Amino acid sequence: MPELPEELKTRPERKAGQEPTASLTLEAYKRLKTELEELVTNGRDRIAERLKVAREHGDIRENAEYDAAKDAQGLMESQIRRLQEALRDPEIVEAPTEADAIMPHMLVTVRSLDDEDDEETYLLAEHGEERAPGARTVTTSSPLGTALMGASKDQEVLVQAPGGSFRYVVVGFEPFVG
Repeated sequence: MPELPEELKTRPERKAGQEPTASLTLEAYKRLKTELEELVTNGRDRIAERLKVAREHGDIRENAEYDAAKDAQGLMESQIRRLQEALRDPEIVEAPTEADAIMPHMLVTVRSLDDEDDEETYLLAEHGEERAPGARTVTTSSPLGTALMGASKDQEVLVQAPGGSFRYVVVGFEPFVG
């Protein structure tokens, strides 16, 4: 297990039946913590400045710039709440180093069997805030993530999604460390 930051070492133990707020790799935890600090400090300052400038343009009832700034403020505050919740009491997990089947914290490359699209690479994560360069994030609870869990190379998977059924073949997968 990697060396945990002090705030995670000293947190109280979870009570029986209490679930972690998220399952994150240590790298994802650090990245999300940095993002949260940036939003709370500089992000809020930037939004406050945008609102100030927009208010100076006159009547806020018919001020598109003010409305856009208020919308941006709402989206940012929502992101702050999501990050605070995920970081409140996360379980820190290690990314797999090797595996015979797809599991969380892996980069998975698939090719659609329904369309002749190029291959797409996804990070299969337990939390939607995890990121990997050059890959889209898909959670283990999403239709695609659920279908990929436990699959192996060259296996066909059927995804039952609200938009219909989709077929993919697993081209390859590898642990994501980073």
